[in-house]
Amino acid sequence: MQIFKKKHQVIGSYLVITFGILCYTFAYSALLLPSKIISGGVTGVSSIIYFLSGEHIPVGICNLFINTILFFVGLKFLGTKFGVNTIYGIVLSSLFFIMWQQGLHVENLFNVEQFGPFMCCVVGGALCGFGLGLAFSVGGNTGGTDIIALVLSKYYNVTPGKVILYCDLVIIACTFFVSHKVENVVFGYIVMVLCSYTIDLVLDGAKQSYQIMIFSQKADEISDAIVKEIGRGVTIVDAKGGYTHKDQKVLIVIAHKTDKQNIMHVVGSLDPDAFFSVAKAQGVYGRNFEKLKL
Repeated sequence: MQIFKKKHQVIGSYLVITFGILCYTFAYSALLLPSKIISGGVTGVSSIIYFLSGEHIPVGICNLFINTILFFVGLKFLGTKFGVNTIYGIVLSSLFFIMWQQGLHVENLFNVEQFGPFMCCVVGGALCGFGLGLAFSVGGNTGGTDIIALVLSKYYNVTPGKVILYCDLVIIACTFFVSHKVENVVFGYIVMVLCSYTIDLVLDGAKQSYQIMIFSQKADEISDAIVKEIGRGVTIVDAKGGYTHKDQKVLIVIAHKTDKQNIMHVVGSLDPDAFFSVAKAQGVYGRNFEKLKL
């Protein structure tokens, strides 16, 4: 039974990765490339080569070639740090680019001139971020400049995030040689920001948790109701009011966003005079929450 469950979870993860990369490559091929708006990463480098070659070298082929080189560089300097998900993401993204561009010609699906570059930039950047966010949420990735960042951060005192940022800034700046328009470079930076924001939104949205502190004279009743009706653990802390100088109990509950409204409803129904605060938790690790990755 446990083996079946594990296989079921693995298959589900790869389906999510596949759908995420599908969305990412579609948005890039259908909206960004026809508008000559290029973002960062290896996809950005591949796009620059694609346009400079007179659109003779497909983005998918170039993406696969560069990522393969980076993958072996990563193996040499970092060892077997990359798993099947990296290989799967690299190959799948390259194949999807070829399918969308050379196979289905999705650039003809939308009239990008009618949409305008800004609309393509906003919609394309958001869709790219949504797709990548889905893939990242289950451990998928598409290789790229992440490998460069890991190699440099191993030998130099620099964080991977800064390396990726600097690489993207340089790559997008080089897109001026493709379109010879400063506004396209600006649109590229907008796509980068939108994509990053949407990725964070997808990742944080799936794991968002709250810390709820409840001050009530009916602490025991509220605690029992939260445990029995909602299935969340409660920590009871003995406290003393600084103004009233009376002893009271404080309840601390860590809950997913889907449980927040139910907990507030329980508190309000049992003690309308209860005082409580709700704060977003930056990260929650442990049982029934996110697993700590060392």
